[in-house]
Amino acid sequence: MNLYQSLGYLVLGSRLRRLSESFLAEINRVYQNEGIDFDASWFPVFYLLSKNEALSIKELSEQIEVSHPAASQLITNLKNRGLVTSATCVDDGRRQLVTLTQSGRKLLATILPVWDAISLAMTRLVESDNTAKQLLPAITALETAFHSSDLAGTISQNLTADLKPTNHG
Repeated sequence: MNLYQSLGYLVLGSRLRRLSESFLAEINRVYQNEGIDFDASWFPVFYLLSKNEALSIKELSEQIEVSHPAASQLITNLKNRGLVTSATCVDDGRRQLVTLTQSGRKLLATILPVWDAISLAMTRLVESDNTAKQLLPAITALETAFHSSDLAGTISQNLTADLKPTNHG
């Protein structure tokens, strides 16, 4: 058992980050090996725009569950690459609607088979292990538990007088 495994929930965030970074690095390596100029971090925006003709930055941020500024930064990056464009909504001048450009649609057509291959590879990977099969349901359950509880508050309540360090001064 390595250090991370031995520390349990104390390093849950670190383990999930490491797993995510490793996974995304592998996915980016696939795009690179296939000669596709695409970054895995763009996936949520491309996926949503593949299912919707146009979305506002607010809609994108809500659906991918990131802050509005983070979504704006991602959209700006994709705009600078010529993959998306935005225009003022006709019905509401405050809203900017984001759409894929012609280059973005062409890139989407190129990456769709990669997404299918990723899905197939991951399904095969987890299907070979009964515990791994529970990964996505377990993550969903943990996300639900986090959203329905006040973890920070619970931790603070656990810091009773018995657990708090005493000042020996």
